[in-house]
Amino acid sequence: MPPPMQLAQLNVARLLAPIDSPQLAGFVARLDEINALAERSPGFVWRFEGDAREGSTSAPGDDALIVNLSVWTSSEALFDYVYRSAHTSVMTRRREWFAKAADMHMVLWWVPAGHRPDIAEAMARLAELNARGPSPAAFSFREAYDADGRPLGRRVLTTAD
Repeated sequence: MPPPMQLAQLNVARLLAPIDSPQLAGFVARLDEINALAERSPGFVWRFEGDAREGSTSAPGDDALIVNLSVWTSSEALFDYVYRSAHTSVMTRRREWFAKAADMHMVLWWVPAGHRPDIAEAMARLAELNARGPSPAAFSFREAYDADGRPLGRRVLTTAD
């Protein structure tokens, strides 16, 4: 029997100013709160713990790229955290802190329970999504796949979600 699967997610954002600048003070002030919220959210498994406030963006050679990498028990659990928790109050201010992404900035993929993806693996999944579009190997909430590789259909996100 194959191991149970869990959902990995990578979200990247390009800073509009240095992490210690006054422009990003509101973002930096919320980091501990939002990370703690994720960690106590139902379905949370693990997150990469680089410290953006100390300049560790986890993107080698690119200090302006903030990387968030985590693993969840299900797509529903991650969706609820991202779109139905206090996390949304940070997302509403993202244009103050981050450049608008030209390509996809978030990617999801299934991993065996216990696997902790590294930044290289996650960035490769994001590159795959941007190059080839959604597939069971790299997808988004809008065009998601279940752990068996079956499409879940297209979901349009609204502010009501």
